[in-house]
Amino acid sequence: MDGMLSQDEINALLSGMAADPEQDASSGVGDAGAGMAPDIPGVAGDDELTDFEKDAIGEVANISMGTSATTLYSLVNRKVDITTPEVTMSTWKDIVDHYEKPCVFIQIHYKVGLDGYNMLILKEDDVKIITDLMMGGDGTVTEDELSELHLSAISEAMNQMMGSSATSLSSMLGRMIDISPPEASLVDLTEGNPGDYAEFLTGRFVKISFRMQIGDLVDSTIMQLYPTSFAKELYDHFIGSQEAASAPEPAAAPEPEPAAAAPPPMTDPGMGATPPPQMGYPQQAPPQMGYGAPQMGYGAPPMGYGQPPMGAPVNVQQAQFTTFSNDINPMQPQENIELIKDVPLEVTVELGRTRKSINDILDFAPGTIIELDKIAGEPIDVLVNGKNVAKGEVVVIDESFGVRVTEIIK
Repeated sequence: MDGMLSQDEINALLSGMAADPEQDASSGVGDAGAGMAPDIPGVAGDDELTDFEKDAIGEVANISMGTSATTLYSLVNRKVDITTPEVTMSTWKDIVDHYEKPCVFIQIHYKVGLDGYNMLILKEDDVKIITDLMMGGDGTVTEDELSELHLSAISEAMNQMMGSSATSLSSMLGRMIDISPPEASLVDLTEGNPGDYAEFLTGRFVKISFRMQIGDLVDSTIMQLYPTSFAKELYDHFIGSQEAASAPEPAAAPEPEPAAAAPPPMTDPGMGATPPPQMGYPQQAPPQMGYGAPQMGYGAPPMGYGQPPMGAPVNVQQAQFTTFSNDINPMQPQENIELIKDVPLEVTVELGRTRKSINDILDFAPGTIIELDKIAGEPIDVLVNGKNVAKGEVVVIDESFGVRVTEIIK
């Protein structure tokens, strides 16, 4: 190359990854200079982020995960705290060496507004606790292996969390952001090729670490992994939105000044005529008569203007109202019933009820028989949103129970 550096070699020098120290010395760039290049704002290779870019990505992630924490709180009914993120460049080896194994990978694809995807990594026990809380449990971690039920539940939780995060991004970036349903999988970091999970994991990528606390049940680290190209795109959109928000509004064009009008024509005050108002001149008060009393007839309406003369007959009519009939059928569905047909209602079939003391309930054990207030063969109650609407009898459909409605309660 006649002593010239190729583009690949230049990129390697800028990213601090030059493989030939002698060539660095001959080109006037030492190891220290190559290592410092990625930290200089505005100077970074294709697989590196500058300090400015890291700060911006951290700010975006902080706002997004703050919204996600609120959503997670509503799902697990526990206080959720997610700390300020730490943004670093990382490799697959760093993840394998410093993270618990196995763990759950959750892929989030952006389909509108952003072109790319990221990966969220959670510990296996954290997933078990979150899913148990979502299903009404107390967060107890069992020794059982992670099942498809756990993966499906955590995917739904991440779908709602990242959906709220996408809403925050939309507001922040000033564009519509939407994601595809996340995909969760259990991964043993010591096995397999990182390219099997995501292509960007084979090189250097962006790692965003958060500390997540859920009550006194979870206190661990979760991570988001971004391809460097996706992080740079996110940075460009973020900076563009900030610049657009801070740009001054264009000044309004000055209103043209009114043209000077000619002075009003002179009139003979003895004629009693009122001079017409002229453009550009304030109207003057009419001349006064006597000692300060205003002269009648200058612009003021005459007494009683717009009102009937005193003593004139007034036409008064009886008010007319629409007549309503009483033959409306209250059971007849109204036309707007279509508006609420999609509203979900909870249907409960109640076999019976009884009342027990706390002492009796504490004695419950497997095999305890509880006598209800229903007689054998008596119809059972069908409740809709807690209101008794029908009675029926229990039937078996294939291998499931069902209810045949026998009576509608008015």
